[in-house]
Amino acid sequence: MPDLTSIIKAYDVRGVVPDQWDETVARAIGTAFAEFVHGETGATSVVTAHDMRDSSVPLSRAFAEGVLSRGIDVVEAGLGSTDMLYFAAGSLEMPGAMFTASHNPAQYNGIKLCRAGAAPIGQDSGLVQIREWAEQLLDGAAPFGRDPGRLGTVSTRDVAVEYADYLRGLVDLSGIRPLKVVVDAGNGMGGHTVPVVLSGLPLEIVPMYFELDGSFPNHEANPLDPANLVDLQAGVREHGADIGLAFDGDADRCFIIDERGEPVSPSAITGLVAVRELAKGTGTVIIHNLITSRAVPEIVREHGGEPVRTRVGHSFIKAEMARTDAVFGGEHSAHYYFRDFWRADTGMLAAMHVLAALGEQARPLSELTAAYERYVASGEINSTVADQAGRVAAIREVYGERDGVTLDELDGLTVSLPDGAWFNLRASNTEPLLRLNVEAPDATRMAQVRDEVLEVVRA
Repeated sequence: MPDLTSIIKAYDVRGVVPDQWDETVARAIGTAFAEFVHGETGATSVVTAHDMRDSSVPLSRAFAEGVLSRGIDVVEAGLGSTDMLYFAAGSLEMPGAMFTASHNPAQYNGIKLCRAGAAPIGQDSGLVQIREWAEQLLDGAAPFGRDPGRLGTVSTRDVAVEYADYLRGLVDLSGIRPLKVVVDAGNGMGGHTVPVVLSGLPLEIVPMYFELDGSFPNHEANPLDPANLVDLQAGVREHGADIGLAFDGDADRCFIIDERGEPVSPSAITGLVAVRELAKGTGTVIIHNLITSRAVPEIVREHGGEPVRTRVGHSFIKAEMARTDAVFGGEHSAHYYFRDFWRADTGMLAAMHVLAALGEQARPLSELTAAYERYVASGEINSTVADQAGRVAAIREVYGERDGVTLDELDGLTVSLPDGAWFNLRASNTEPLLRLNVEAPDATRMAQVRDEVLEVVRA
């Protein structure tokens, strides 16, 4: 029996093409996905979109063949960002599939799957069943008893303008002061969506790497790595810009650079957007994952909100947002989720909130965001580790017996120290890595904790 556990993870499909998966696998996953969504809700159509990677079109078409074989129609939205696919799944009320490997290197590709209304499909909500059915198909079995009676049909629909209009209806930028904005699309899908969404506004856009190129010739489209922000930081300083925006490969995440060329932490952006969403008076619950700054729940409470802590990952956060009717959620990785956007993540909408907050007043961005930056964080530090569980166990042993230390295993291992410092160590879902995040009251203490943990992890 084929084993797809190496590519079908907690909340998406991700792997090297063609070594780990190819069009044959994509076709099987499409077949299983179609049968799953039809059996669950009677869905008769699926919408797809894809990023700019060379393998995305062949994989998406093979997936579509699988969907069509089950009598389900396919609506192809074509080139798009992941949040554009979520918009299509939400506005068209169709299950969706986005072909992208997000920030991963060029040899990777993947699929992000959702139900109609952009509702998540993850390990605990259907992805295991889809994987098992796809494995049976690849093994030559025919697990489906239903005869669809016909093949599905294919149609195309360009949703880019509808997507842009919808976002602009949620955040009004027409009355802000003029801003100079440097945007680094990293040769990813931001180069496709930014011109559509932000054109005609009082914004002078200075584009960087807008050419769609899945080989990422300038730098990886992973703004979580500080090395990939260097060009944008220099561009902001060179152009005397008010703000810089960095999108990842599928443009569902956005990192913010202030007018000095300094990164603004995603936790600060989470706090800022949370305050704006709470001010609408339409809800009080704000979701934050366990790696965001402790400043986020503090700020939420100070503005009359109710912070709810959850584990990392979009399917988990979306499920928690649905359970609590949260108005907004933010992650340390610059994923931002909005109830007004089908509880899905959209870096573009978060960026528009920041542009609005900046443009509605006269202070520079560094002053505006200072109120949301209360502690010193390490950022995410990755260590390639063969025995992930063993290294986490070693950290648990080192810290578990110390006075005043508390351990939390909601997602990986979170260790809270008595002086207010804390760190989280968790295994990557997609790569052989341990991810470390440290936060402390000051830079000296942060560095001390960081170095002590890394010494054990990398021993």
